[in-house]
Amino acid sequence: MQFPLYSEEFAADPHGNYRAMRQRYGSLVPVELAPGVPATLVIGYHDAVRILNDPEHFPADPRIWQQNIPADCPVKPMMEWYPNVLRNAGDAHRRYRQANVSAVDGVDLHGLHAIVEREATPLINTFCENGSAELISQYAFPLVFAGLNDMLGCPPEIGQRVAAGMAALFDSVDENAELGMQMLSGALLELIELKKREPGDDMVTRLLQHDAGLDDTEMLANIISIYGAGLEPQQNLIINTLRLILTDDRFAGDVLGGSLSTRDALDEVLFNDPPMANFAISYPRQPMLVGDTWLPAHQPVVISLAGCNNDPAIGGGERIGNRSHLAWSLGPHACPAKSVASLVAQEAIDQLLDALPELRLAVPVDELSWRAGPFHRALAALPVVFPASPPLNVK
Repeated sequence: MQFPLYSEEFAADPHGNYRAMRQRYGSLVPVELAPGVPATLVIGYHDAVRILNDPEHFPADPRIWQQNIPADCPVKPMMEWYPNVLRNAGDAHRRYRQANVSAVDGVDLHGLHAIVEREATPLINTFCENGSAELISQYAFPLVFAGLNDMLGCPPEIGQRVAAGMAALFDSVDENAELGMQMLSGALLELIELKKREPGDDMVTRLLQHDAGLDDTEMLANIISIYGAGLEPQQNLIINTLRLILTDDRFAGDVLGGSLSTRDALDEVLFNDPPMANFAISYPRQPMLVGDTWLPAHQPVVISLAGCNNDPAIGGGERIGNRSHLAWSLGPHACPAKSVASLVAQEAIDQLLDALPELRLAVPVDELSWRAGPFHRALAALPVVFPASPPLNVK
């Protein structure tokens, strides 16, 4: 039996599925990422750590695998090889990673607070007098999108096409994924040309000016990777954390009351419902024995960040203040922007809860629906209600 990670049933109850997987297969589970696309899902924490720290035997390069994958496969655009930091190993990966780390390290974290506040206030003002809102479309997505565009130096007219392309790409459940990649690429090539003419204090300019000497194809691939890591996962982190705060008694009273922080709620989500639940994909160069299971050569090995974080082998216990989760991955492909992502998510949530402290769900929690897809953990919508309030002062 192969568990279909793309199904609506899996999206509705992934943790129940992880438990069933563990009971039947242990740490390494046969799954399908799309119909006819087999993979091995790693739900054992210690096996995941071994694999993530062994890029020599588990490289992230999918080129041999993708030779037999049809062009219209819905997950191919999310998995195929590009000359970027995510899909390479060895010297090529080191070169791309150095450029990416330099681009991220140039982000002013103190200035980022101001950027989030500047974007959050007018967004809240669009719905605060209504007494209701849908927080993905009206708050989290436009906020994250605007902040990411600011860090990358991307003007709004190009950014709108970037957003539409990324949304189609991340769903990875139908032919829209290929169309999304085409839309995304066209927009970002325009951005690259713009930054050649008009460099600025932004991530795209730093990538262009880095000693790695990235050409246009490499620039495009690495900017796509940055958008991929920064847009949908960031939105999902904010929304999943707000869902927790609004529905879990351990947080609902305490966060707003002050004894638990937004940071604590974020840590809980990064353990249980990380925005990229199943990712960090590698392709063994040769058949590899892990535990008592042989992993076939050149077939995807997908780390279940959510499954591994909740592996009984590492125990349950108190999660408050515990950041030993794998949500940011680890090893040579660990996320270089976790400080930026954490700051944006925390600030976005705090701005909203400060402005609307009596926020609550508009529907019972079991009526919220999760979007199908093998990689993300993403709600379809987060409707809320609150006492109508006057607009905030825009600074």
